[in-house]
Formats: sequence, C-alpha cells, structure tokens
Amino acid sequence: MQPKSDAQLLREYAEHGAESAFAEIVARHTNLVYSAALRQVDSPDIAAEVAQSVFIGLARGARSLSPKLAGNASLAGWLCRSARNISLDLRRDEFRRHSRERQAMENLDSTPDTTSDWERLRPVLDEAMAELSEPDYDALVLRFFKNQDLRSVGLALGVSDDAAQKRVSRALDKLRDLLSQREITTSAAALSLVLAANAVQAAPVGLAVTISAAAGLAGGAAQTSTAIATTKAIAMTTLQKTIVGATLVAVVGTGIFELHQNYQLRGRVQTLEEQQAPLTGQLRQLQQERDDATNKLAALLAENEQLKSKPNQMELLKLRGEVTRLKTAEAQKKNDSIEATAATWAGKANQVKQWLEHTPDERIPELQLLSDLDWLETVAPIDHWEGTNDYRFASSVLRTRAKAQFARIIGSALGEYLIANNGQLPNDLSELKHYFNSRAMITDAMLLRYELLHSGNVSELQQAEPLVSENGTSQNGEYDALFKTGVFNYSYQSVVSSGESGSGPVFGNNTAELKKLFGTQ
Repeated sequence: MQPKSDAQLLREYAEHGAESAFAEIVARHTNLVYSAALRQVDSPDIAAEVAQSVFIGLARGARSLSPKLAGNASLAGWLCRSARNISLDLRRDEFRRHSRERQAMENLDSTPDTTSDWERLRPVLDEAMAELSEPDYDALVLRFFKNQDLRSVGLALGVSDDAAQKRVSRALDKLRDLLSQREITTSAAALSLVLAANAVQAAPVGLAVTISAAAGLAGGAAQTSTAIATTKAIAMTTLQKTIVGATLVAVVGTGIFELHQNYQLRGRVQTLEEQQAPLTGQLRQLQQERDDATNKLAALLAENEQLKSKPNQMELLKLRGEVTRLKTAEAQKKNDSIEATAATWAGKANQVKQWLEHTPDERIPELQLLSDLDWLETVAPIDHWEGTNDYRFASSVLRTRAKAQFARIIGSALGEYLIANNGQLPNDLSELKHYFNSRAMITDAMLLRYELLHSGNVSELQQAEPLVSENGTSQNGEYDALFKTGVFNYSYQSVVSSGESGSGPVFGNNTAELKKLFGTQ
C-alpha cells in the first residue's frame, strides 16, 4: 500500500484529530527539523527545543495550513523554513542580551583554515537557501535533506520525474551561486555530496515521542484554551534543563511559540556542572534508560494497535518477505547471465586488441577514438574465431567505425572554421585544431592520413561536395573503405567492388549559416 503523503496525514489530524497521523509526520521529519535547527543554534539542547516548537506550531496551524496543500505535497520545506525562522528569532534575542560579550563570542566562533567543507558551509547554508524561491527550496530539501529519489520529489512537487531532476539541478546551481557570494566556492557535485552526507543528523533518542506528546497537548490547548498545562508539559521535556538551571518560557495566544534561555547564568551553570561532575555518568545512564523505555513503550503500543486492527498482518508481512526474496533471487539470476555475456564479449574484444598489437599493418591512429561499446558491438556477433580472416574482418569493421567517428569530428570542425572565416577553406588540415572538441583527442598522426580536396571559398562549390578525403596511403586491408567528408555528411566506398558503401550525417552546429556560405538556404 502506498504510504500516505504529509498533506493527507495533516488533513486527518486537522479534521478528525487523528493523533497517530500527526505522530507519523513527526517521525518522518524529526531528524530533518532537528538538523536544520542545529545548524542555526549550534546547541543540541536548544535545537531539540526549536524542533519541538516547530511541530507545536504545525499542530496549532494544521486547520489553516492543510487546505492549502496539494494531495501529495510534502511538509519538508515548510518545516525547514519554520525551524530557521524560530532559530533566527532566538539568535536575535541572544544577540541583544549578549552585546557586551560579542568580541568573546567572535573569538569562540572563529573558523580556522583547516575547517572541513561542512563546517564552512553549515553557518551560511540556511541563510543562502532562504534566498531561493519556494519551489527550489522544497526541491533541495526533498532531494538532499530527506534523501528522496527523483520520482518521490516529482510526486511531492506535482511534476514529472524529468522536471523534478531539472528543478533539483537548477536549484543546486542557484544555491552554489549564492554560496560563492559568501566566499564559499565549490562544484555542484561536491555540494550535493556534502549536503547528502551532513545535512540531516540523528535527533536525540526519544525526541520524536516527546514532540508528539507535547504537540498533541498544544493542539488541544489551541482549541480548549488550556495553554498553561501545555507550557508546563513543554518545560519538563528534558531532565538536563533541571540541572543547568535553564529557563523555558512558552508564550501561547497568537499561535507563536518563542524560546528564551537565560545565558546570563553561564558562570553559575559552569560552577554547578563542576560541582555535580560525579553525578554526570549516573544522569546520562538514567536519561538513556528513560529514552529506551519511552521508545520501547511507543513501539509496543503501536504494534499492539496494529495487531488489534489487522490480526492477519504478521502473516501478510511474512508472505511479502517471501515474495521479495524470490524477486531478489530472480534478479540475481538475470544479473549473473548479463555479467557472463559481458565477460564473453570483453574476452573477444581483448583477443582482437592483442592480435592488432602483433599486426601493426592493421592498426590506424583513429582506433583511439573508439569507445569500449564500439569494440563490444563489433565482436559480439562473432560466435567462433575460425582463423586470421576473422581477425582481419573484425579489425576492418573497427577501422570503419573509427574513420566514421573521425569524419564526423573533422566535418564539424571544418564547418566551424568556414563560419569563422566567411567560407574560406583552410590551406592545411592542421588549421582546424583550434575548432576540435576538447574531448576529441585528434592527433597529428590522424591528420596526416587525410587531405583537402579543394581550396578557395565554398561559395563556388556544391553543398554536398566532399571537402576532405583519405589520402592514397590510408588503406590497410581488402575490406577497408575510402572515406570522404563534407560539412553536412560523410560517405565511404569499399576499395573492392563487392564491398559495402554508405554515408552518415556530420553532427555540426549552425546548419543555416553554413548553407548561406554555399549560397543555398
């Protein structure tokens, strides 16, 4: 069964008060929201409080927000923006209270030259992302922060897979430009890797359960005006705050929850922590046991409810597991067959390469232009090697492929040269070097095997007229074909009467401009 979208779960909570639906939203996005807050406030305790306030705000605003969402919409972008806004409010309050300590804080926060890519990116990431449009922001959050595939991103954004891929790529480029304005220069590939590896970190154990409970109380408070009870529930979220004497003030009335923690007690807190150092180990153990018990209880309750509503659920899960196992085994068989075939073809290709190494008369420089796929496609149809003729035939096919590749490259470069020189033909093929694609790997040894057929200006020639041809020393075997190339297509003819012939297009640009140079449209 397809999992329900965030929008569907929020609508169930807003219209029917389904706390299990809201708990599912919290479970899905706790790590995302906690990580977004942690990048802003740089404190695990405060980040947990910010995450809690984000979900409380969602619970209070569920009725007004849910009608605005599309059926498959995700809340990931909305939650990240909310976390940033609350964190910025907290940081502004902090700044006002600690203006006298600004210099000291700058010294503490200074970043050395050896800081990792993530530590350089983290402080400005959310600020830069805030300048993106909402669709671009949501696309990046879903792809890299929620680690969803492009199909899921497209479904959440209401677009196709291809459109989702383009939107993610475009948003990543925009983010990279915004970061470069902040003196952080990186490539799109490196930026995507850093985001995927570090953007979301695990929230403290038990935080999702605590948030679900607090948000449930907050939702009720918004409807029954019992805001004082909600404030008390939130204030008791962690045992550590009792030890360090931090103060949490919740303001409920307009639906905005603000966090204020009194940093003026820093000296007293440090003294208290030193005095209670022997109890730190016991405290952590108690916290761990409490969180473990809370998680186990939540899991048992959820499992119990599942078994009550669906008594055949366990049997169904077993059957699904068996189906998955069988499908995996079948896929493995197919993969093994494909790998065996690929290994056979690769062996044949290596045989031809070894034969060519020992038969220099059969080699030409253009063979460097062939890809691995060209070699495999050439040798794949040959079931058995029956002698030297098979090797000669295979090498001839490879030479034809290589010369066709060279013809397309030389024809495209010649077209670019003609446009740049108003139709004037070069005096020598070496003048085309500047117009070769940087990945073409054309060498002088290749150019020496070809010659120009005409000089002057192409306005005096026909559009289909060949301009470049292999010279008389270029033939290596009885099966070889003589290649001639123009700027629009190339052609070849076997040197023996029974051989094959053919032609192909030159994939150049600016066809209309070239036709004008020949005096045709």
